[in-house]
Amino acid sequence: IFSHIFFFLLDDSYNMGVIPTRQSIMLCKRLTVSSFCRHRLSTVLVRLKFAEHLKEAVTYIEQGHIRVGPETVTDPAFLVTRNMEDFVTLVDSFKIKRKVLQYNDKLDDYDLMN
Repeated sequence: IFSHIFFFLLDDSYNMGVIPTRQSIMLCKRLTVSSFCRHRLSTVLVRLKFAEHLKEAVTYIEQGHIRVGPETVTDPAFLVTRNMEDFVTLVDSFKIKRKVLQYNDKLDDYDLMN
C-alpha cells in the first residue's frame, strides 16, 4: 500500500511541477514551501514576463486581466501546474496586452494592424 501512496505522491508532485523527475521519493523529501510558491500564478506571470514585478502581477490578476485556459482567474495564489503554464494568457480586452506582446517579441502582423 505504501508503494501506491509514494507513486501518487511522486506523480502529483511531478505534475504540479515542484520536482523535476519521477525518479526518486527522496525528491519529495526535499520539497519546501518555496517550491510551491514558485508555481503561484503571480510568480508565474513574472517569470513569463507578463509583469515586471510581483505587485504588478497581483494587480493584473485581481482586476481580472489574466486567463488560465478559458477561465479568468482572480486569485493570485492560484497554483499553476506544469501542463497549465502554456495556457496562461492575457484577456483580449486588456489594453496593456499589446505592450506586453511587444516586450516579449510576440506581437504579430495581425496585432500590429489593430
